[in-house]
Amino acid sequence: MDIVGISLADQEAIFRTLAAILHLGNVEFSPGKEHDSSIVKDSKSNFHLQMSADLFMCDPNILLATLCSRSIQTHEGSIIKALDCAAATASRDALAKTVYARLFDWLVENINKSVGQDLNSMMQIGVLDIYGFECFRNNSFEQFCINFANEKLQQHFNEHVFKMEQEEYKNEEINWSYIEFIDNQDILDLIEKKPLGIISLLDEACMFPKSTHATFSTKLFRSFGTHPRLEKAKFSETDFTLSHYAGKVNYQTESFLDKNRDYVVVEHCNLLSSSKCTFISGLFSSLPEETSRSSYKFSSVASRFKQQLQALMETLNATEPHYVRCVKPNSLNQPQKFENQSVIHQLRCGGVLEAVRISLAGYPTRRSYSDFVDRFGLLALDHLDGRISEKSLTQKILQKLSLDNFQLGRTKVFLRAGQIGLLDSRRNEVLNNAARLIQGRFLTYNARKDFTRTRRAAITLQSYCRGCLARSILASKRQIAASLMIQKHTRRLLVRQAFLQTYTAVVVVQSFIRGSSVRRKFMCIREHRAASLIQATWRYQKACWASKKRRKAVISIQCAWRQKVARRELRMLKLAANEAGALREAKNKLEKKLEDLTWRLTLEKRLRAASEDSRLVEVSKLQKGLETLKSELDAERSAVVGERNKNGLLVSQLEEAKKNIATLQTNLNEMEELNKQNSLLRTSLDSLTKQNMEMEQELLKTRKYGDDTFNKLQGVEEEYSLLQRNMQSLEEKLSSLEDENHILRQKALSLSPMNYFPGTVKPLTEKYAGAPMLHNINQNAVYETPTPTKLFAPLPHSLSESRRSRMLVDRHEEYHDLLLRCIKEDLGFMDDKPIAACVIYKCLLQWRVFEAERTATFDFIIEALNDVLKVDNENDILPYWLSNVSALLCLLQRNLRSNGFLTTPRRSVGSMGSNLRMPQGKSPLALTGAEESISHVDARYPAILFKQQLTACLEKIFGLIRDNLKKEISPLLSLCIQAPKSTRGSAGKTSKSPGGAPQQPLSTHWDRIINFLDSLMERLQKNHVPSFFIRKLITQVFSFINIQLFNSLLLRRECCTFSNGEYVKSGLAVLEKWITDATEEFAGTSWHELNYIRQAVGFLVIHQKRRKTLEEIRQDLCPALSVRQIYRICTMYWDDKYSTQSVSNEVVATMREMVNKDSQNLVSNSFLLDDDLSIPFSTEDISKAIPVIDPRDVDVPVSLRKSPSVQLLLQPAPV
Repeated sequence: MDIVGISLADQEAIFRTLAAILHLGNVEFSPGKEHDSSIVKDSKSNFHLQMSADLFMCDPNILLATLCSRSIQTHEGSIIKALDCAAATASRDALAKTVYARLFDWLVENINKSVGQDLNSMMQIGVLDIYGFECFRNNSFEQFCINFANEKLQQHFNEHVFKMEQEEYKNEEINWSYIEFIDNQDILDLIEKKPLGIISLLDEACMFPKSTHATFSTKLFRSFGTHPRLEKAKFSETDFTLSHYAGKVNYQTESFLDKNRDYVVVEHCNLLSSSKCTFISGLFSSLPEETSRSSYKFSSVASRFKQQLQALMETLNATEPHYVRCVKPNSLNQPQKFENQSVIHQLRCGGVLEAVRISLAGYPTRRSYSDFVDRFGLLALDHLDGRISEKSLTQKILQKLSLDNFQLGRTKVFLRAGQIGLLDSRRNEVLNNAARLIQGRFLTYNARKDFTRTRRAAITLQSYCRGCLARSILASKRQIAASLMIQKHTRRLLVRQAFLQTYTAVVVVQSFIRGSSVRRKFMCIREHRAASLIQATWRYQKACWASKKRRKAVISIQCAWRQKVARRELRMLKLAANEAGALREAKNKLEKKLEDLTWRLTLEKRLRAASEDSRLVEVSKLQKGLETLKSELDAERSAVVGERNKNGLLVSQLEEAKKNIATLQTNLNEMEELNKQNSLLRTSLDSLTKQNMEMEQELLKTRKYGDDTFNKLQGVEEEYSLLQRNMQSLEEKLSSLEDENHILRQKALSLSPMNYFPGTVKPLTEKYAGAPMLHNINQNAVYETPTPTKLFAPLPHSLSESRRSRMLVDRHEEYHDLLLRCIKEDLGFMDDKPIAACVIYKCLLQWRVFEAERTATFDFIIEALNDVLKVDNENDILPYWLSNVSALLCLLQRNLRSNGFLTTPRRSVGSMGSNLRMPQGKSPLALTGAEESISHVDARYPAILFKQQLTACLEKIFGLIRDNLKKEISPLLSLCIQAPKSTRGSAGKTSKSPGGAPQQPLSTHWDRIINFLDSLMERLQKNHVPSFFIRKLITQVFSFINIQLFNSLLLRRECCTFSNGEYVKSGLAVLEKWITDATEEFAGTSWHELNYIRQAVGFLVIHQKRRKTLEEIRQDLCPALSVRQIYRICTMYWDDKYSTQSVSNEVVATMREMVNKDSQNLVSNSFLLDDDLSIPFSTEDISKAIPVIDPRDVDVPVSLRKSPSVQLLLQPAPV
């Protein structure tokens, strides 16, 4: 228990609880004096009852009453019912089971907390261990539940395994036919279906107290007499037989009802919840509200088991299961002995034979196209130039060998039995011919190596002779330099000794002077602190006396008042006792309380007298402390006088030392003046050069500023002319609208409103059916919200309602068109800030959409974004929108507050003409208020929901970019894991030197990865993606490279070679150089993500592996790799370059033992790495990492300013 984190106090409480349960089991009952009553049998049972009550820390009389009686609540009051011996024994057993169940649940909960299981984790690994179907001579309720669970699990196995083979054929799109398999859904419906199922009938029978197993069997045969899975036993009227998946099982129903019932007594829970032991009361702290008048609460075991099994099946359906079928070889438990019939029966019942039959009926041998080409590609060397796909190359290889029994899927080739042997034999012939060619080249290489060795030896001899001559000349020069150095250091040492003697004398004198001054200051501080302490102690004592006096007065008043209240309650209880004798016990309790209160009053008086005595003692102690402080102060003053005398002697010595220092100080001053003059000259020269540079820079700045101001003036003049033209067009449009209003008013007199209104509103409601504000556009509303249409002045009252609604709809369409243009067009960036995000945020802020309780603008933006993200050219669109969406999300995160969306702000609106007039000489952004300081906005629920949708959209964009990158780089990684062979690409047509053969493939494959990373970085920087997202993307790409290369290395033996390790190591060096060039701002910890493949490759290329111990390998060479992964590499390694051996046999044997011991752990049983698909950031991380964006610095693009709707949009919002 100490290991799992249970404290000693809880351990003691657990042992007390278990001891109480054991004592409770020894309590026996005998019939009482009254009819149907019971009492404790003898003194031994009474002793065990007393011990149980003491261990439970409750009243033994109340415990006995809860065991021998029950209280029933009625309208008139509670009725106490006595229990006979059998009922009392059942009540005792129910109490023991309840306490044990609560204790067990507490232990499980605390162990789970100590283990540290993450309740918020989205992924888990579970192990389900179950023996199988049970069929004994006597099968009861337990076997029924176990077989029911096995039926559920067998159905899950059939659906998963039998469909897996067919799903692979279907996914690969080859010719095949569906295979039928046995389904056991009918037996599951018979057991658990509602309302007529075996479990439902069993629960119904348990509800009635007079029901027996005979009535249950009769009802069962009457309900399911004709069911094919249910049979009646031949030699019993109450037994029944079920035809399970594994065979028929006969069940005896004698104990079904008793084992299904599980009662909980309310009195037991109330008793233990009021226990003085906090542990036991904590077990029964959360009592449910009882709505029933009965003391019992019925709970069905079968129903709970069914619910738990259903939860288990839901968990299994949400996972990716792997099945391990264990077969019992014989019933005698002996080694090397198999019972054929028993084993075949187990395999048939588990569905294994059916799975084997399905596999043999298809294609047992299947390989991916890449693996097939890697192994048998040398059989068709003419087609290995990379111009055709791997699937076509596989088909040509099989056609070349005249093989017919195969099918080509989407990613794999499927072969019949025996075809793979023909391919291997032909491959061996080709490899033997290649070996003879390699031998000839190798002999040539050895001859050339001997010649180069001889030439290198001659050059070495020449260099050695020349070196000896040069060393003799250098030795003479060093001796001369050494003599000069010794002279210099000797002279410097003599001068330094004289200076140090003077320096030490000065330091001693200064230390004595400073010490005396510090001691004087310390004495003053000490006296001040002593006086402050005396004052604080005296004031504290006065405050304590006052508070104790007030507390005593309050306690005396409380005691008097409580005595008065207690006497009043006693009188009331005395009056009530004349009417009901059952309240005498309450009276006795109140009398005891009165006695306690009187005793407390006397105790308070005694405490008051004792406190007076203690106060006097404390005053005397303080006076003694004050006297001691005064004596210490006098002693310190005498010590100060002695110190002053010593200081006089030290001052005389100091004057003598000053005279000696004066001569040395004059020499030092002269040297310092020369140094100062030199430094002044240097500083003046530096200042002059700096002033010259600053003047040149200011001249360049003034020229640039003049050019910029000239360009800005031209732009302002163009905008001014454009605004004047827009104002003229708006005024013309307003006059035309007034004319149309006059004409329509005349026509409206001849038309009814019901005929005119639907014709104008119907097209809008059909187009924007999802917008609630458009459905309520003609209502003077309770649900009226600040939509963009309310930011402008109301239309004249002379217009009809339908005309006004049409104009509002037109404006709404113009705003949606503007948002759609911002999303569909590539507006680019301004000063590294996304223009689209800033313009959208300004629009939403100006229209006050954030304060709206209902609006369709947010849904329109999200749908438009989703439409844009569906385009084909995602490589350019996704980084662009990653920048814009992250910027918009940061603006919302920093400027929105979620505490104000419960009230609707009121606004005052002006006239139409005042809103349409724009001041001359100002930009449209000045009218939006964006140039003023941006404050926080009180956001409503739609705005908060929009922020969550933007977060989901940002995660979606990041995930799409990451998945696209993985798809692009996966084919490149499959080429980089293995060094290309000399037979590929050239097909034996050209000869290459041993040193130059691998250079071209290395530069080709790894350069493609470098080009891919360069293009990725260029795309991200081109779209101004924040460095935070670039760093996360690059880190995940390198993590994927590490996982793919490491898993391929462990799965393919031809990759675990010395030469292949050198090839991959050179490629990793290229990646390291790229990470260094990219800097840590963009690459982050990408190099650390390659730890697994770097350590594995480093192990492949080291020499003398047989001398390495297991500790050196695990701690120095491969600290990140597990034992299983190291064992896999060691067993698959072979040296194709120097023909050396792997690690020693002792190390391999040790690793094999460790792997076998750890084989039961499914977490560490796999040696492969898993890919992490989670999103590596949160909203808080984004807001912290991305710099602050001010939308005021971003102007509306010229392409949007030419539209008249922009002028309406950017008008100042009413206050």
